[in-house]
Amino acid sequence: MSATHKSILMLGCFDTKGEVFSFLRQCLLAQGEAVLAVNTGVMGTTENYPVDIEADLLAKEAGFSISGLREAADRGHAVQVMGKGAALVVARLVAEGRIKGAIGMGGGGGTYIALSAMQSIPLGIPKLCLSTIAAKDLSRQVGNKDITLMPSVVDVAGLNSISRLLIAQAAAAICAMANVQPTEDAVRAGSIAISMFGNTTSCVKHCTALLEKQGYEVLAFHATGVGGRTMEALIREGCFDAVLDITTTELADELCGGICSAGPDRLSAAAEMGIPQVVVPGCLDMVNFAQPDTVPEQYKSRQLYSWAPDVTLMRTNEAENRLLGEELARKVSRSTAAAVLLPLRGISQVDAVGGVFHRPDIDQVLFDAIKEHTDEQVPVMEVDAHINDKAFAGTAVKVLLDLVAKSKARQQQ
Repeated sequence: MSATHKSILMLGCFDTKGEVFSFLRQCLLAQGEAVLAVNTGVMGTTENYPVDIEADLLAKEAGFSISGLREAADRGHAVQVMGKGAALVVARLVAEGRIKGAIGMGGGGGTYIALSAMQSIPLGIPKLCLSTIAAKDLSRQVGNKDITLMPSVVDVAGLNSISRLLIAQAAAAICAMANVQPTEDAVRAGSIAISMFGNTTSCVKHCTALLEKQGYEVLAFHATGVGGRTMEALIREGCFDAVLDITTTELADELCGGICSAGPDRLSAAAEMGIPQVVVPGCLDMVNFAQPDTVPEQYKSRQLYSWAPDVTLMRTNEAENRLLGEELARKVSRSTAAAVLLPLRGISQVDAVGGVFHRPDIDQVLFDAIKEHTDEQVPVMEVDAHINDKAFAGTAVKVLLDLVAKSKARQQQ
């Protein structure tokens, strides 16, 4: 389906906010766009304009009936159900190629449902939510999606001089974004995801330069939790030809409760998608916390280092490194096109000789666990270099390109 036949998806509770959505729809139509209206309101609908998908279908998709939700009178449960149902319905609309952009409006409940639905929309299809709570921390609801949040300033409960202006601007914004055509890049050999941290920046820069010389586009993801989750999500969306996972530190934060955890699925997507990956235990010598007073009580006696006023690093110990090595090995062993590289002279900037976290004995526990538990089909290569040495970057890039070449050869057979 061509972009000219696609619609702007309009999501919202038409039962209580029919008037404002009617105005939003008029603004979208005035921009020359078709509108696909999806009602997420539990208590009813509107007669002000045609509704393409009603709330009873959303409830049914989530395994409930709209009458049952009304009778239960449990607002929190209803919001959760409608968010789940909306996400399922929107996923189908995306698969059918029916939408070019999505816009929602609401207060707390309406925002939650709209953002839940937008999780089903892939990168590149614009998503905008005009919300009364846009200024709050909605990072969990936004997740790794390219969602634009716009404060409504006044409540989304009626039309007035402020709401009319902001709704009209929101409509103009989503329509403009939906009609942006991607720029044509030069022909590239492929796209590669790479993970980085301040402690592995030099390595990533060297790798990026080498890969770009070979014609690859390289996209770096900051391993702060959100970065890792975003990288994994985009791998699953088919955005990359290979992964150079230099910085797997988010595994340590998941194990120890640090602030940079990317969740239990980190280091899973490349194997699931069957694309080549080179994995390095970069920065597994550290767990990330915020200010010193935020470090959990059980860790206050451990070796801590202030990387910045709001970043406190904790050195991982032997027991943690053994578990991390086993976890990394278990996940990478699921891959059919992978290799693990071990930088024997240090796995982070502060793990170099003379660095505050330089403990080769603890690193060796990590390396031994990786070698012991990695499946024999995945080579584990020891490199006599520090992770930030140019020699290590050169080896990592060579190994990755070899895997890519072998993968392409298999596909051509």
